[in-house]
Amino acid sequence: MSPAPANAAAERRLVIVTGMSGAGRTSCLKILEDQGFEAIDNLPIPLIERFVRLEDGLERDLAIGLDSRTRAFAPARLVALVEQLAKANAAVGVSLLFLDCDDEGLQQRFTETRRRHPLAADRPVQDGIAAERALLRPLEGAATLVIDTTLLSLPELKRLLTGHFASPDTAKGLTVSCVSFAYRRGLPREADLVFDVRFLQNPHYVPTLKALTGLDPRVQAHVESDPGFAAFEATLQALLLPLLPRYQAEGKSYLTIAIGCTGGQHRSVFVTERLASALRAAGYEVSTLHRELAALAAMRQAAVAADAAGKAS
Repeated sequence: MSPAPANAAAERRLVIVTGMSGAGRTSCLKILEDQGFEAIDNLPIPLIERFVRLEDGLERDLAIGLDSRTRAFAPARLVALVEQLAKANAAVGVSLLFLDCDDEGLQQRFTETRRRHPLAADRPVQDGIAAERALLRPLEGAATLVIDTTLLSLPELKRLLTGHFASPDTAKGLTVSCVSFAYRRGLPREADLVFDVRFLQNPHYVPTLKALTGLDPRVQAHVESDPGFAAFEATLQALLLPLLPRYQAEGKSYLTIAIGCTGGQHRSVFVTERLASALRAAGYEVSTLHRELAALAAMRQAAVAADAAGKAS
């Protein structure tokens, strides 16, 4: 299914929430419920086919969660159903939301919660994760929106979902998220536009700057002194500022712009902050997320907690 922009004419919305077990489906449903959706979890596909009749519309926005644990779960059947529902009533906006997480993250979550993976009753967790990923591949390819929760905190997940599924009554026009990332860790799955700033001079190779981040004025001054920076920044803003109203006119309420460099610590962080400031000055509501800095902070907190626990024992 090709990604469908939010339909400004849609009176109600139906969101089918699925994805990898442990990727955050339950949290997602709770967040959508807080936004006014009626949330139903583990509704079998035959019951969705029987009870969700869109010809007469919906009384309220509806979010339905299901994954490989759901009875009568069949990815191909679900893809066909979503396509059928999307054609049933133009006044109802239908979305298929797929939640993902990398294998290491999923394995850690199952280990920490001591839950058994639904497809690994008598085998290692990693085998169940691999089997489920293969099973769900058609759903991921058909999804309207894919969100990778590997490095997302709960507040960040809420921010993303609010951006994409906020009530039309409370939406304030186009909301933009500017995200910095490291190419070596992969592109942000939720990105709509991606820009590569690895051509800028890298503070990583300056001993006094290596341990700092793009939030530090010394790093910012170093990147800004690159002969190509000013022209690049002007070109980037000249490209984006005319595009954003066009996206908004097409009914898009949330746009993610990702800026990447090698390590996600210096150049991409600075450029992301500069771009966010320019877009705010142009009147847009903008949030920023520095993916690798958030991951580094989480690792440091975990190390401190482990050290404290070791001393206590």
